[in-house]
Amino acid sequence: MSASKDFQPSGDASPPPVIILVRPQLGENIGKAARAMLNFGLTDMRLVAPRDGWPNPDAGPAASGADIVLEQAKVFDSIADATADCAHVYATTVRKRGLVKPVVTPEEAARAIRTEAGRSAFLFGPERSGLETDDVAIARTIVTVPINPEFGSLNLAQAVILVAYEWSKGETLASPPSVELEPPAPQADLDGLVEHLEAMLEDAGYFFPPDRVPATKRTLRSVLTKPAWNAQEVRTLRGVLSALEKPRPR
Repeated sequence: MSASKDFQPSGDASPPPVIILVRPQLGENIGKAARAMLNFGLTDMRLVAPRDGWPNPDAGPAASGADIVLEQAKVFDSIADATADCAHVYATTVRKRGLVKPVVTPEEAARAIRTEAGRSAFLFGPERSGLETDDVAIARTIVTVPINPEFGSLNLAQAVILVAYEWSKGETLASPPSVELEPPAPQADLDGLVEHLEAMLEDAGYFFPPDRVPATKRTLRSVLTKPAWNAQEVRTLRGVLSALEKPRPR
């Protein structure tokens, strides 16, 4: 199926960028890319000549709930069709090319997208080989990241998430709720914990030889007070010690 005939350009000044997967090979990787997109607020996925056709039954499970991205994904016959409504096209690659084009990082590309009018698109190549030189030639700018020269292989979802994350920095996305930490336990609670454990260790014959007892107790106290336990944590630990001291009959 080709959606190039039906697709209408957007009139937005700076809409979210489009993610275009060029000749993707595995449905599973398309699903993982969709998941990476939705994690950071992107939903416009376009597929150029997917090897196994579309829809692909392997994409859904790999998307882990990013169904909206897959359901709205559009299929095109060529990169030219997929990018027809895009004013700015970025080709992602980690390989050097014999092309004279601007080269930017994902962060720089994200900043540019927010200041340039028109729709932007990122091209991602097939899993095994990445974009071909002719694919990159269609783009106006190359996007790449510093990477280990001895191992410059990124999988498709990793590449998508690098770009999507940088774009998301300018968006208002939900962050994990902050949780106010409980205050540290009073010193008396800590003293009670230390004394409780010392008494159990005395009964077990742990403190030996006698000349090392003071140093061992100091170390023990340091270990128990370093984490800044809160009152509930101290009570829990006291409960553990009590259970070890007097196990319940089975």
